[in-house]
Amino acid sequence: MISLAGRDILHAWPKFVLTGLGLGLLIGVTLSMAGVYRGMVDDAQALLTNSGADIWVVQKDTQGPYAEASNIPDDAIRGIQGMPGVAVAANVTYLNMQVKRGDDEARAMVVGIEPGKPGSPAHLVAGRPITHTHYEALADVKTGFALGDHIRIRRHDYTVVGLTQRMVSSGGDPMVFIPLKDAQEAQFLKDNDAIVNDRARTSANAAFNRPWVPGLLDAVIASQSSSHSVNAILVQVKAGFTPVQVTEPIKRWKHLEAYDRADMEDILIAKLIATSAKQIGMFLVILAIVSATIVAFIIYTMTMGKIREIAVLKLIGTSHRTIALMILQQALGLGLIGFFIGKLSATLWAPAFPKYVLLLQSDALRGLAIVMLICSLASILAIRVALRIDPATAIS
Repeated sequence: MISLAGRDILHAWPKFVLTGLGLGLLIGVTLSMAGVYRGMVDDAQALLTNSGADIWVVQKDTQGPYAEASNIPDDAIRGIQGMPGVAVAANVTYLNMQVKRGDDEARAMVVGIEPGKPGSPAHLVAGRPITHTHYEALADVKTGFALGDHIRIRRHDYTVVGLTQRMVSSGGDPMVFIPLKDAQEAQFLKDNDAIVNDRARTSANAAFNRPWVPGLLDAVIASQSSSHSVNAILVQVKAGFTPVQVTEPIKRWKHLEAYDRADMEDILIAKLIATSAKQIGMFLVILAIVSATIVAFIIYTMTMGKIREIAVLKLIGTSHRTIALMILQQALGLGLIGFFIGKLSATLWAPAFPKYVLLLQSDALRGLAIVMLICSLASILAIRVALRIDPATAIS
């Protein structure tokens, strides 16, 4: 009966192949959606790994620099560095923005770093690390920038001296690294008109403009035009200490929040991308239903097209089990063709996506099992119709 199913497929192979192609493209979209979610998770994990930190110290009652706003004084690092179990600590800032290269723009996360400390790229694919305190930048290759390019961040131009790879934010945006002081200025820098207006308001405030207190007004204006805040302090733990042994004293004595790697993964994956995960899950369910409908329709159509042939089989004594297996084999064959076309399509178009798409072999195997299950269930309608065919139809 396997040959009978195969002969029937060969008899109507154009319809079968075209249906398999359409189903395959639909399965390719499904696998790509799963890959988009996997890519989001991998981006979040890559962000934490590339930071080189064991602990993230952030503003009290916040969930860190990646999930929500966090501002702490940059001199808080002095108290952190002196705590037991702290090997290295570094200030860092994060700012999502559009960076410019001539007339071109790229969406990026601008990171203010202290070169050689946590938060800095661990390795470069080209160029050299930042060696000057101002106006040098490292860019991820995904930004499209090349060595020697000048990119504009706020009012200043930065020269790209090194290139990194797979340095991305939790949202998949490539990173651009600049010196910490430059990043602090860029994050809180106001435009010229706003600065002039702020100075006028400050000068008009009698509390700040006191003739008998020389230098007070200048000091206030200077404090308004400079920033001494950072978004987080990245901490590496000494050997022999656990992250918990370091985070608890920081929370208790420094009045700051401190998260270890497990906490940050929970924030990024279980909370930050949870809504996107649910949305992708809904799309996967809808695509599964559509796939089942397509398979059921085409198998039903093929079955209805050979009512007389099935009636002849019944007339010569073919069992119901044999007829049902023939239809089931056709459905599974359609599913196999669709899956392999879908897997090939997803693999070919995944690199063209603007964000990282991670196609796992385990997801492909689960997808194959689901496709086979869907095809099996979709063939039930056609099998029921076939089994109700009257053998007398063969001679009518």
